[in-house]
Amino acid sequence: MRLSELAYETIEPDPQIDGLTADSRAVSRGFLFAALPGVQADGASYIPQAEENGAAAILALPGVTSKLPVIVDAEPRRRLAQLAARFYPRQPEVVAGITGTNGKTSTARFAAQLWTLLGCEAGSIGTLGAQSRVYERALAHTTPDPVTLHETMDAMTRAGVTHLAMEVSSHGLAQHRADGVHFRVAAFTNITQDHLDYHPTFEDYFNAKGRLFTDLLASNGTAAINMDGEGAEAVVELARLRGLPTVQTGWNGRDVKLLSCEPHMSGLALELECGGYVYRADPPLIGAFQAENALLAAGIVIAAGAKGADVMMQLANIEGAPGRMEFVAEIAGGGVYVDYAHTPDAVGTALKAIRPHAPGRVIAILGAGGDRDRTKRPLMGAAAKANADIVMVTDDNPRTEDPASIRAEILKGCPDAKEIGDRGEAIAAGVAMLDEGDVLLILGKGHEAGQQVGDQVFPFDDASVARDAVADRMKELG
Repeated sequence: MRLSELAYETIEPDPQIDGLTADSRAVSRGFLFAALPGVQADGASYIPQAEENGAAAILALPGVTSKLPVIVDAEPRRRLAQLAARFYPRQPEVVAGITGTNGKTSTARFAAQLWTLLGCEAGSIGTLGAQSRVYERALAHTTPDPVTLHETMDAMTRAGVTHLAMEVSSHGLAQHRADGVHFRVAAFTNITQDHLDYHPTFEDYFNAKGRLFTDLLASNGTAAINMDGEGAEAVVELARLRGLPTVQTGWNGRDVKLLSCEPHMSGLALELECGGYVYRADPPLIGAFQAENALLAAGIVIAAGAKGADVMMQLANIEGAPGRMEFVAEIAGGGVYVDYAHTPDAVGTALKAIRPHAPGRVIAILGAGGDRDRTKRPLMGAAAKANADIVMVTDDNPRTEDPASIRAEILKGCPDAKEIGDRGEAIAAGVAMLDEGDVLLILGKGHEAGQQVGDQVFPFDDASVARDAVADRMKELG
């Protein structure tokens, strides 16, 4: 593709463009290098390296110069997303974007499963990577950089995917990563405190998520909103101001309404109303809050054109996402679960949700990530103290921070908690505490298969470590 065709500008000289990247180290001959301004470094300073590596053109802010042809744009991040969408032009027929603090991964997975059950070739993009029956790819971020995102969407479409549920993070929205995506549906889960290490205020955090509805959702699109989530009414107003229809779900929903939710040891017994009819479903989901995610997923599929009755008939067949209230082992009439909860609200919600599944005590293990929002740490500890019978504080991904200092900040919210820094030892100790009917909930890392200490990532999987600890305990018990 010629640069002028890619940029929709008359440019001389007009080189052939064979690839796009914002990483000067990844530049090959014929690539366009996007010199993006960053928090820690300015991409313009890497233009000489990109030129040396064979770049054919540059995308940059006004005032940046190069010996190569330059596309000048005051919003180079947004322009890169637009260029990536043009360079990798294929997108699934239906793309649903899902934003919110908690529940994005489960909702995306549920929506993809429902579409698949209805006969569509569906997939999801998010924290767990790009996944479908016909295409899989590991991804580094919940919402990938625009080049990776559009390359992935193009590949999924070529593989046959027609319906895609995509997580859209506040970082991705603030950095315009998804600006080239044609969203047919935009969905909202909830908004609670998170990422205030990146967003200067909570208002800025909400406004970033709001871009999915104000800027990116197609003018003929539909908003699907979990009306039980904090911030739901504000999102309804965003849709109203654009004249967009909404599908409202949950206990307070209008279109897919939850009438009852009875947790039991193996799932949830749901009663719901849709289109004037009452339906019952018993999906194998752990935690009542998963009912909100399941109903929002149903709302997404309905917003995209499916019949409500058809969707309701498939709700019983969806399965939980890895690392999201995932049952990993049974022991002493109770069990061990792992969950990705890493915000105060998510910790409290997960522990409240597991309580009905626990005939005995609820034991919680949690930590907090280093180099992230510090203000939420004591709040996470307080949420654990308020909702668990026993709390153990351990390390999560300390990254470059002192692990003991992170634990100390969590312990401010739960001073009576037991502190065990080594995560493996903490899990073993939690399993050893389990008596008849007790439940152990290991929070924070969910599906993650590694633990980041400093600049190194060591293999560590909560579910696998817990299974080993249970096996050892069973041997001891004979």
